[in-house]
Amino acid sequence: MLDLILTCEKLPSSRSTGAPAGVRCRMEWMDRGIVLSARRHGESSVVLKLLTQEHGRFAGVVRGGQSRRNRGVLEQGNLLSATWRARLEEHLGNFTVELEKGHAARLLDRPDRLAALDSTCAILDVCLAEREPHPELFAATLALVAALDGDDWAAHLVAWEIGLLGELGFGLDLSCCAATGANDGLAYVSPRSGRAVSLSAGEPYRDRLLPLPAVPAGARRGRAGGYRRRPDNQRLFPAAAYLFPAGRATAGFA
Repeated sequence: MLDLILTCEKLPSSRSTGAPAGVRCRMEWMDRGIVLSARRHGESSVVLKLLTQEHGRFAGVVRGGQSRRNRGVLEQGNLLSATWRARLEEHLGNFTVELEKGHAARLLDRPDRLAALDSTCAILDVCLAEREPHPELFAATLALVAALDGDDWAAHLVAWEIGLLGELGFGLDLSCCAATGANDGLAYVSPRSGRAVSLSAGEPYRDRLLPLPAVPAGARRGRAGGYRRRPDNQRLFPAAAYLFPAGRATAGFA
């Protein structure tokens, strides 16, 4: 359920139109958000989509978003402080944003990592339901963006993608063989259980199994080994501490 603030403003009566005095109410909230996309809207505005910490994927209009001043602020992957306002909760609403930390600019000279950042934002924009909170996904995405400066960024990206599948209800457990419990010689993935299968155990059923790509061990099982689970036994997105060393997950985002 969204944590919305209902703001009411008393309106005086109008002598020119004869309208009586009344009260105008609007919905409002403030949050942090990662820019997923910004699409042109009219002559000077944009429709901005953010992955917010408490409100999930959220869209709103940014007035003057096509201006030279705002163009660099609304780049994919940037972390913003956002205020959303609308007259009714179901309306598109308007965003007022301020840049907290720019990420796209620092990766301009590293096209492979910039492509990873763009890919991450595009996947989130397509896969997530609108206005559905994903606080752990938000934290893990911030951790992934911070990890793009490191040499092992590709392994972190794979781990993030595996966690995203779990958040969407398609969780994979690639830490050990589903049949033997061993964690070496993994070669297949069972489409039925979403678990890894070793080469020897899966050979009789290879026609019904999917090949397991070369996934780094840290990406398969996280730093602490395995996924946490919700009470309903569904796989939960690995916490940032599972994927990144202590202190790295929130570096630069305090």
